[in-house]
Amino acid sequence: MQARDVMTSHVVSVGPDDTVADVAQVLMEHGISAAPVIDRDELVGIVSEGDLVRRAEIGTAEQNRSWWLQLFTAESKITREYVKTHASRVRDVMQDKVVTVAEDTPLHEIAATLERNRIKRVPVVKSNRVVGIVSRADIVQQLAAHRQAPLESRPSDNQIREKVESALRSHGWRNPIASSVTVTDGVVDLWGIYRTEDEHKAARVAAESIEGVQRVDDHRMHMRMPYTG
Repeated sequence: MQARDVMTSHVVSVGPDDTVADVAQVLMEHGISAAPVIDRDELVGIVSEGDLVRRAEIGTAEQNRSWWLQLFTAESKITREYVKTHASRVRDVMQDKVVTVAEDTPLHEIAATLERNRIKRVPVVKSNRVVGIVSRADIVQQLAAHRQAPLESRPSDNQIREKVESALRSHGWRNPIASSVTVTDGVVDLWGIYRTEDEHKAARVAAESIEGVQRVDDHRMHMRMPYTG
């Protein structure tokens, strides 16, 4: 699945000469947390709720620093903060370094991009023109839409067992001597021992991720490691 498969094509945008108050109204009306800034059909920035939180007109701007604190604060930072909290136009408060993705960017890469940059949405661009936007909500929606296949198309219990064993074996979470897997009507039973709680949880998650698995019942017992101190 790629960006083009999940993106919102109708993108709410603002212009660099729009006022900060106008942008706040746009974000509220459309229930979004950020909007791309478009100038002559090209992406030039993005403005988010975070850019509007510290504002002089509503009393949320940082108060004047004491003289001694200013000694340890770069003048450039002070002036940037002043512009951010007092400017009336979008061009002065927007972020001009925008993280973007292409239409063919895989969904897992988009998720990683959002997480790595700690952002909630990312514009989808083609030749620097915004053709869509993908948000965390779009990804969660895909997760919610993911359903188990109809009963008649699900794999057999034997096929499920083979896939579960293969998954556990590939990660080194199954000891063929001290563990076993049984499957009945899509319900997976894990038997044997495990070494750590992390391994215990990871093996269960791996089994649950196999197509056709309805439930995982883990009967394994904790193998106490011998004391070597």
